[in-house]
Amino acid sequence: MSSDNSETTRDRILNAAWGLLEASHGKGVRMTDIAKQAGISRQALYLHFSKRSELLIATTRYIDEVKGVDARFEASRKAKIGTERLDAFIDAWGNYIPEIYGVAKALLAMKDTDEAADLAWDDRMQAVRHGCETAIMALANDGTLLPEYTPEQATDILWTMLSVRNWEQLTMECKWSQENYIKTTKSLARRILVVG
Repeated sequence: MSSDNSETTRDRILNAAWGLLEASHGKGVRMTDIAKQAGISRQALYLHFSKRSELLIATTRYIDEVKGVDARFEASRKAKIGTERLDAFIDAWGNYIPEIYGVAKALLAMKDTDEAADLAWDDRMQAVRHGCETAIMALANDGTLLPEYTPEQATDILWTMLSVRNWEQLTMECKWSQENYIKTTKSLARRILVVG
């Protein structure tokens, strides 16, 4: 099999997994379902992904790649001061949540009873936590992080504030607009974490 063909097949598999996760509403997605959706045999699927957890992790990372996640966080990475980095990170992640919500909701629903879904969810949430940590460290380096928190505690707070479940509660249940969610989250983060 040529590398071009392999990449095409891999993309078909990842797109199939992506679509099935969004459509599943957390009911679970089997390797057999993904193979069928991708138009390949189950054996061919296992040649690309030997474990279901590997496939789910690759799918979430593929979604990030397709949606240009690195470019979205560029402003946060290039911010000159901590408060700018904090605001830019909240903007980038908070506005990305609606785009990945279908897959996030499926993984959240499956993760308590599905080890592969739990591993995929944890992989992505650790990436978000890392982004929170870098924003907090920028505040700490500027001397603008409230002294009552250690950087680790402040990271915990920001990571929790930016959880998909909190976004879901505020926008889906409480009917907040996306604009209001971002504005309020930024304001709260500054009040809770930043000196002055």
